[in-house]
Amino acid sequence: MAYNLNMNPRFILQIIIFVAIANAAGLIGTFFTFDAIPTWYASLTKPSFSPPNWVFGPVWTILYTLMGVAAAYVWRERTRLTHAARGMRWWWIQLALNALWSPVFFGLQRMDIALGIIILMWLAIAATIIEFKRVNVWCALALAPYLAWVSFATLLNFSLWRLN
Repeated sequence: MAYNLNMNPRFILQIIIFVAIANAAGLIGTFFTFDAIPTWYASLTKPSFSPPNWVFGPVWTILYTLMGVAAAYVWRERTRLTHAARGMRWWWIQLALNALWSPVFFGLQRMDIALGIIILMWLAIAATIIEFKRVNVWCALALAPYLAWVSFATLLNFSLWRLN
């Protein structure tokens, strides 16, 4: 489907707002991870494929930015295309689950419940991608790295739960 790439100031502001909203979900997590990383998380037995802690911040910042840009493009089609409105509902659901995961995993230290949340998040991301693809394939592709990273994070969450 053809897509209007008109980058007027209002749309640029919408991109900034959606990127900020997505990154705010990540910021919520930092309130729970900051103290837990050097203490509780450091004490866990980790699988061999666990990346160093410094990797998570840059990866999530890139993913949240891609999520925000994709959402801004789909958002402006929400009144014109049913799939855009559905895609945005899924986007908000996956973002809420994303924001919930860190407080449960790091704050409550409940890896079992966090595993259930991340599985639901994975499903919501997949649904978002399906609906976004019906609006604009590039918006769906922008979320592919996010789905890949959450797939990895799900395996990591599961492994941490099993090892500890």
